[in-house]
This record gives sequence, structure tokens and C-alpha cells, in this order.
Amino acid sequence: MFCSHTIADRLPHPTAPRPYLPRYASNLVWGGAALTLFAATVLQVQNHGGGWLALGFAFMPDLGLLAGAARGLEKGQMAPRAVPLYNALHRFAGPVAMAALVVAGILPQVWLSAALAWSLHISIDRAAGYGLRGSDGFQRS
Repeated sequence: MFCSHTIADRLPHPTAPRPYLPRYASNLVWGGAALTLFAATVLQVQNHGGGWLALGFAFMPDLGLLAGAARGLEKGQMAPRAVPLYNALHRFAGPVAMAALVVAGILPQVWLSAALAWSLHISIDRAAGYGLRGSDGFQRS
């Protein structure tokens, strides 16, 4: 029997909603990533040093929160002027670029501790349900 359907007919429509993980599953995945990054950071610091550097970079992304403090904001909102800084510090592009510079030999090995700790911070935030901010200063949904 001849079938008139093609492979393209069986593929999902480009505008069809994509399947997503339920919120708790996403939090579990990010929690697992955070545990892995924590272990990698501890091992990196033990083997190559950089404990203070790692500690500093573990807290560094929250400088965006300090920059976003202002009067007259609603609960959970940060000043919109600080959103680009906050979002830049909470993306993986920064720590990945830093790790790439270490692998390329441009930065010393100790800076991998900083890159891992920075990634750890981002993963912990994601596991806790915090993501990037919208232009209004609130968490994106």
C-alpha cells in the first residue's frame, strides 16, 4: 500500500510548543549540576590552589544585585539600570570563556577555580528557581 505522508509530515510543526521539564525536574537537574560543580571546584582548589579566588567568584555575580538596589522598587525588583550587568554575570558565557582561556594557556591554572565557582553560583541560582531578569527588573518567568 502506498502512503502519501512524507517524513516532513511526521515532524512537529516549527511553531508547536516544545516539551519542557516540569519545574521540579528542572530544579533537580540544576541541583545535580551544582553538586558536580561544587565537587569540581573543591578538587580544583585542592590540586591547584585559588581558594580565595574561587570564593570571590562564587559571590561575584551578586554584585549585580547590589548595583540594582534603589529606593521605590517593589519586592523582588531591582533597578532596571542594573539588569544588563546582573544578566551578564548570571550567564554561563563568562565562566566558559574564562575556562577556555585557562585551557588555551592564556590564564594560569588557578583561574579555573574561579570559573568553576562562578558556574557553581549560577547553577545554585537556577536550582533555587532564580533566573535572568527582565528589563523591568523582575525575575523572568
